[in-house]
Formats: sequence, structure tokens, C-alpha cells
Amino acid sequence: MARVLRVARSSSSLFSFGSRSYSAEASHVSSASPFLGARRDVTKERNVQWVFLGCPGVGKGTYASRLSSLLGVPHIATGDLVRDALASSGPLSQQLSEIVNQGKLVSDEIIVNLLSKRLEAGEAKGESGFILDGFPRTMRQAEILGDVTDIDLVVNLKLPEEVLVDKCLGRRTCNQCGKGFNIAHINLKGENGKPGISMDPLLPPPQCMSKLVTRADDTEEVVKARLRIYNETSQPLEEYYRSKGKLMEFDLPGGIPESWPRLLEALRLDDYEEKQSAAA
Repeated sequence: MARVLRVARSSSSLFSFGSRSYSAEASHVSSASPFLGARRDVTKERNVQWVFLGCPGVGKGTYASRLSSLLGVPHIATGDLVRDALASSGPLSQQLSEIVNQGKLVSDEIIVNLLSKRLEAGEAKGESGFILDGFPRTMRQAEILGDVTDIDLVVNLKLPEEVLVDKCLGRRTCNQCGKGFNIAHINLKGENGKPGISMDPLLPPPQCMSKLVTRADDTEEVVKARLRIYNETSQPLEEYYRSKGKLMEFDLPGGIPESWPRLLEALRLDDYEEKQSAAA
């Protein structure tokens, strides 16, 4: 049966999933994390069901996408679902445009309905497992997700706020090939015992240079508003998964070259990537 999440408009805020209804330092790993102890042999178990948390611009999509390719599971980013809906025509597109341009978070109802359609389409194609990026963002969403499926691990990526702002303001997309780049050169000096962070820009090839565009919502005012809203709502969500022993907090030490191998090591997947490379 295809998995479907729906928000029913009613005083009791019921949700349905299929035929069921419901009411509405580099890393730190929780002591109950499934990745402590023996390294995971993902080839002998069901596909992983992970969630990536983190402020806007932290790099959830980058690392979730890499892990998706490594493990062979779909990477489902609610930000992409929202942007696809924005690019469509109709009332939803206009509604989303107003929300995004004001730096507000999209409502639970809209996100759940978009994710429902994506899961339904994926299951019809035979997909198994997932890495969710950008969902859940609220306790209500986490409770819905927990009612309908088991989450193995929640990875919470972290960066200082000033780095996040610079990264968001440096984001660019080629309006021809659709690839994303970042022109920000980040060099944050260490202080008060905290290490510095250096990130080189991810520059486009010459053929894309003149075709770069900036997202309409990537202004300093909107970025800071998004970060403030996220921080206000993320604490209960982090504590919820921490109490279940599923939260892994990972402080990004720098850009991809520095962070990727350390993330794999924290996930006990560094030897798995080596095996995959050897088999290729």
C-alpha cells in the first residue's frame, strides 16, 4: 500500500498515513546511537531511514545527497519539494511565494502534503528507505513521522551563525544547467577554545559564470529571520530525538574535504566507502 500522509482540516487535527489515522571536536554521538560499537554492514539490513537536521545553509542537502549515493537510498529534501511547487502554477505556488519571500517556515499542512506525494511516487517506483532533509522541522511533524515509520538515526549538522549567513548569501545557481555553487570564501578565526573554520568557495566553470542567479530569499534580512525561527523551533525537536537515543550532533570542521571523511567516520561508514570504491 502506498504510504500517504495527509492533514485533515478538523478541530482534532487528524493525520492519515495509508489507512491509519493519528492525532496530531568533530562529532558527538548519543550513548544509545546505533553507530556505537561494531561498524554497520548496511548490505545485510533493510535500507536506512535517516533524518538530517540543521539550520538553513548548513549543508544538509550536500551531505544527505552524498550519503544517498553511497548507500543507494533516496534523498528527499523538502526544500526541493517546495521549490518544485513554487515553479508550478496555481494557488499553492502563489501562497508559497509569499511565505518564502518573507522568510517564514512553510506550514505543517503544506509540507506534509508535499512529502506525502513524494513518498507515494517513490513507493510506486519500488524505492526503499530514505534520507529526509528538512523534515521534520517541528514537534508536530516529528510526532507524525514517528507514528508512521521508524527513524534509525537523526544527524544534526552544526555551524556558527556567522558562517551560516555568509554561506547563504554566497549561494548561486546556474539558470541553464541548474547546478548550485557558492562564491563565499569563509575564514573564521578560532576563539574561546573553539577551532577556526575555513571553507573555500565552490566556483562554477567558465560556461556557467555569466548565468548565475541568486535565490530571491537569500538576502541578509531573510536569512537571519530564517535562522531565528529555526533556532526557536529546533530545541524541542533536538531534545525529542536526544531522549530517544537517536540524535547524533556533528560540528562541521570546515568544507567538504574536511567534513566528509569525519562524518563517515562518525557514522561508522568510512570502511564502507572504501569497499564501494574498490568494487567500482
